[in-house]
Amino acid sequence: MGVTINCDMGEGFGLYQCGDDAGLMPHVDIANVACGFHASDPSVMRSTVRLAAEHGVAVGAHPSFPDRQGFGRREMAMERDELAACLIYQIGALRGFLDEAGLALNHIKPHGALYGAAMRHEHVAHAIADAAAVFGVPLLGMRGTLQERVYTERGVTFLAEYYADLDYDGEGRLIITRKHDARDPEEAARRVTRMLREHKATTVDGTSIDMRAETVCVHSDTPGAVELARAVQQSVREFS
Repeated sequence: MGVTINCDMGEGFGLYQCGDDAGLMPHVDIANVACGFHASDPSVMRSTVRLAAEHGVAVGAHPSFPDRQGFGRREMAMERDELAACLIYQIGALRGFLDEAGLALNHIKPHGALYGAAMRHEHVAHAIADAAAVFGVPLLGMRGTLQERVYTERGVTFLAEYYADLDYDGEGRLIITRKHDARDPEEAARRVTRMLREHKATTVDGTSIDMRAETVCVHSDTPGAVELARAVQQSVREFS
C-alpha cells in the first residue's frame, strides 16, 4: 500500500461522540478502532467497523489499559500475563464485529499510556507482543524504541509511525498529552512531506531528528482533525 494514514477512531460511548469519524474516514487508509476499555462500546465498535467497510478502510484494534475515566491516558501497573489477557479480550471483541462485516483484523496499535509504557517497560512490550502473536497481525509503534526491539525480536511485523498532530522532544521521544491541541493543517502537511522526503522531523526545540515511518497518524479527537487529515492526505499521496 505504500505510506498510509492511520487514525484512532470509534472513541465515543453511548450517546457521546468523540471525533468526526464519518468526516475522517474518506481521508484515511487505516482505522485504529477503540475496543471498549478507554472508549467505545459494542454499538460504537460495530458502527465504526461498518463505516470503515463502506469506505474500504482497513481496521485494526486500538486496545488500552482499563481506564475509561482517564481515556486510557493514565499509566497502570499490570503484570505481563494480566495485561496480555486484557489485550486479547479487547481485540477478540473487535474481531467479532470484523467477522460480521467480512473484514480481517489488519493490525494492533496500543492506545495512549499503554503505547508510551511499551517504550519504557519491557514486560509491557512483551505483553503487547503476546497478544499480537495470538492474532498474527502487525504492531504499530515508534521506530528506534524498546517497542521496536521487543516486537522485532519476537518476530512480530513492526510498522513505524509518525504523528502529524503530536510533538517530539529534543531526544526524539513522542510527547503524549492528555488532551490534543489544534494544529495548522498546512504546517502539519509540510512536516509530513519533509519526513517522507528527507526522513527528518522537527522537535519542540527546533532541532532536526531522524524519522522514518510507514504510516502517519492523525487523531480523531484533535480539533480540526478532518481538515488536518485532508491536508496530510495530499502530502502522502506522492509517496503511496
